[in-house]
Amino acid sequence: MRIAMIGVGYVGLVTGACFSEFGLEVACIDKNAEKIRMLQAGKIPIFEPGLDDLVSNNVKALRLFFTTDIAEGMRDCDAVFITVGTPTNRLSGGYADLSSIYSAVTEIADNIDEYIVVVTKSTVPVGTSREIEHIIRERCPDRDFDICSNPEFLREGTAVNDFMRPDRIVIGSDNDRSRAIMRQIYQPLLLNKTPFVFTKLETSEMIKYASNTFLATKITFINEIADLCERIGADVHEVALGLGFDDRIGHKFLHPGPGYGGSCLPKDAMALIKTAQHYGSPLRIIETVVDVNSKRKKAMAARIVEASGGSVAGKTIALLGLTFKSNTDDLRNSPALDIVSELLKDGAILHGYDPKGMEKAVKLLPEIKYYQNPYAAMEGADAVAIITDWNEFRLLDVFHMKSILKTPVMVDLRNIYDPQAIEDVGITYTCIGRTLQSLGNVSSTFNET
Repeated sequence: MRIAMIGVGYVGLVTGACFSEFGLEVACIDKNAEKIRMLQAGKIPIFEPGLDDLVSNNVKALRLFFTTDIAEGMRDCDAVFITVGTPTNRLSGGYADLSSIYSAVTEIADNIDEYIVVVTKSTVPVGTSREIEHIIRERCPDRDFDICSNPEFLREGTAVNDFMRPDRIVIGSDNDRSRAIMRQIYQPLLLNKTPFVFTKLETSEMIKYASNTFLATKITFINEIADLCERIGADVHEVALGLGFDDRIGHKFLHPGPGYGGSCLPKDAMALIKTAQHYGSPLRIIETVVDVNSKRKKAMAARIVEASGGSVAGKTIALLGLTFKSNTDDLRNSPALDIVSELLKDGAILHGYDPKGMEKAVKLLPEIKYYQNPYAAMEGADAVAIITDWNEFRLLDVFHMKSILKTPVMVDLRNIYDPQAIEDVGITYTCIGRTLQSLGNVSSTFNET
């Protein structure tokens, strides 16, 4: 089979590379000529573990190629996937910006020759797939095609594994012909007994939004529980452990921190809120989640200020990790953006280090002085704050840290260190949802578990 990806961003590139690994011939199409030239030269524009080898191997196997020519890319295709971005339209108050979707749709319509399945993989508001069908039929009424909705559920940092070993595949379709094509495309996962959910277009689109907003709610819930744990002397890690053993809840997304970020959860929550308001069925829980998460990011800067003696004016703060999560170079909606903004307002001097995100950080956060390793960033600083839970931050030489910090203060916004161990070194330690008093005598039981 032969398929095409319209849009070679994060979703399009990962999806196209993984489909080619299945044995399909995949054309990845994008208007950005510079991006296509990079990919043709073997350079990957994003950091995603395992993606470099996947792309290289399948290009060499002649199953994956890149082009700016949509006519060439769509030639003889069984399906074309729309994988362009749908960012939040700030001017509209939170609605998804579908301009790239509709631009892609008109080009697809102009290049349909034989029967093809047009698949919406980008995250789009409910009703968008119907509108895509309407646009194509109005533009070229004699073309033979079907529309499917096939939302992606990829997590940055684990996207390749998420694609190859998914929890489920969701496909919205109105007829057996398009379902048969989608079954063929996903044949390796069908053989692996991956659950498939076949449903109507609107339900498929809604599943994506409901999934992401539920995860955003779960993250925000445990963050608020963490704040309460600090007040009452409980340990949020043990609370999360006790919650997670309930199979109705599960352990995932119960890790307290500085708030959710990235390209998906923030924009999808806002888009669903706007959809719900449009249809007169407001989602009060999700509205609160968005509000609480926004305020939390700014509150993390206040924690750093408090740990620094109540003021950071003229003080140097070393920030470790700037991406919204580990194993990605993505800073979109990262808590670091809000934290940096607030600290600069308070007069702080900022040093920064991130294993993969500094190239993008330099453009977004030029006020920071960047260093090539965490120790260089901490040299002479009045405090260090861990914002992203990169693995290389988990076993830092804390004795060396104490010797190079001007003031031995650590603010661990990801709870990757043991409070007692850090305090024993002589570093004043602040974390999320735990205190030395809350650990008591049960931490050994937690570790054994």
